[in-house]
Amino acid sequence: MIRFENVSVRYEDDTEPTLRGVDLTVPEGELVLLVGPSGVGKSTLLGAVSGLVPHFTGGTLTGRVTVDGRDTRTHPPRELADLVGTVGQDPSAHFVTDTVEDELAYGMESLGLAPAVMRRRVEETLDLLGLAELRDRPIATLSGGQRQRVAIGSVLTPHPKVLVLDEPTSALDPSAAEDVLAVLQRLVHDLGTTVLLAEHRLERVVQYADQVLLLPEGAMGSPAEIMAVSPVHPPVVALGRLAGWEPLPLTVRDARRRAGELKGRLEGRDPAGRLPHPAPSRTGAAPRAPLSGLRPGPRASNAGGAGFPARTRLNLNLFTRRRAEPDTPTPLLHVEALAVRRGRVEALRHIDLQVHAGETVALMGRNGAGKSTLLSTLVGMLAPTSGTVRVAGRAPHATAPGELIRQVGLVPQEPRDLLYADTVAAECAAADADAGAAPGTCRALVSELLPGVADGTHPRDLSEGQRLTLALAVVLTGRPPLLLLDEPTRGLDYAAKARLVSHLRSLAADGHAIVLATHDVELAAELAHRVVIVADGEVVADGPTAEVVVSSPAFSPQVAKILAPQHWLTVEQVEEAL
Repeated sequence: MIRFENVSVRYEDDTEPTLRGVDLTVPEGELVLLVGPSGVGKSTLLGAVSGLVPHFTGGTLTGRVTVDGRDTRTHPPRELADLVGTVGQDPSAHFVTDTVEDELAYGMESLGLAPAVMRRRVEETLDLLGLAELRDRPIATLSGGQRQRVAIGSVLTPHPKVLVLDEPTSALDPSAAEDVLAVLQRLVHDLGTTVLLAEHRLERVVQYADQVLLLPEGAMGSPAEIMAVSPVHPPVVALGRLAGWEPLPLTVRDARRRAGELKGRLEGRDPAGRLPHPAPSRTGAAPRAPLSGLRPGPRASNAGGAGFPARTRLNLNLFTRRRAEPDTPTPLLHVEALAVRRGRVEALRHIDLQVHAGETVALMGRNGAGKSTLLSTLVGMLAPTSGTVRVAGRAPHATAPGELIRQVGLVPQEPRDLLYADTVAAECAAADADAGAAPGTCRALVSELLPGVADGTHPRDLSEGQRLTLALAVVLTGRPPLLLLDEPTRGLDYAAKARLVSHLRSLAADGHAIVLATHDVELAAELAHRVVIVADGEVVADGPTAEVVVSSPAFSPQVAKILAPQHWLTVEQVEEAL
């Protein structure tokens, strides 16, 4: 179906080709997963299949790419639209209509399909991707994950023979990601659709792949073969390597069947840091007191330990942290009875949250639960409908931006919202000036988090993960006491994520408070002291990471699932114990 014949791609200002000598064949009806570090050319290879490279991106393509017999050099993207459906790293950049239903129909309208066919396919796609309740919603009002599902649906409705997907689950909660991957698997198995998919969260997708292509080497083989040699691999593979399992497991189920001996070796040991507490602050604030107990949430009765919220729902585990002693220090962030309404939608209601200096808190929950709305309220972009928000004693929405930026910084889901200069060097110089930092401060951060990026690189020429890291460095330059991160690992490979985790741990040790909204359960397991789960605008769980995520099938990391009921969260913990 897809043939690469000695394909190389070089962009105008690059000294080395982004792709070099790629020679491979992708058979019809297979799901091929592209893996490799950020910036090795995965997006370029996908763009060469759809014709976007070089017709839209520029650069020079040598060699030959054919899709179902059509040469992409002589067939621009519009002549491949009936054959290839593409979803890029930034799905919002591809939307051309205002509402969900119109967007799902647009591609079919462009191809001239009959209205009856269009109606049927729109309904099928709404059901497949769980979008029926959003059909009339303006796209501008959707969360990042909801937009990603709409973008995927818009390329499914024309029924292309080839699907090209770049980080399709990066903004999806675990359950939504499973739904999307199940749909892709059904298309491959039942309809013979060929799928090329680039994804950094291999723990979600590697078990679905028929073949894996490792870049920049260009080696393609079975998932087991490639994972045995790949420098990027999911936790289940890392645990298998540590335990010496042969062949390496690719799924939690396979690993659990072989984990008996390993669990025996770990029996009686306490995972190092499994209930992590903030390090003593170097800024003078005392660390938060350790957990002494759990209690029902504010809407529950405590009489005799019985009683639950009056509104019946699946949150019997509703609880909040209780202070261990009455002299717990004043929190850096204090939210009480917060409610936020966005148009007709009650996005948040009765949110209570406290975060102390040196504490890292992960906000988790399904797409559209209210996580991004909460972060926007904490940074003053939205005003509370009722309740109070205080950051270092200030109400964010009533504080001048120049003063607020010294107290709280937000890295949004869309990094382009923070990037406006023409080069990385100019972006860093502006960040230093805005923060009053010494010249070179931001550039040093970029070099630490994103090695190998040249000063003259335009931010739009970076990958999505690289742009996100640049935006993170811009915000970190000001070293705000409260740091807010919205999906900070979107587009990051495992090595880049490890560098980010190391830096954020250092900030927490220096007394900075960090609140991150994430669907990356592995990140929460590595970094967060606490996990707060939000559902339908309410907090339904708030407690130590190990206790919250281990009890949740949706938000539990791979190691916890494999070694349950023991409370191990990461391969690093297991390695230290052994």
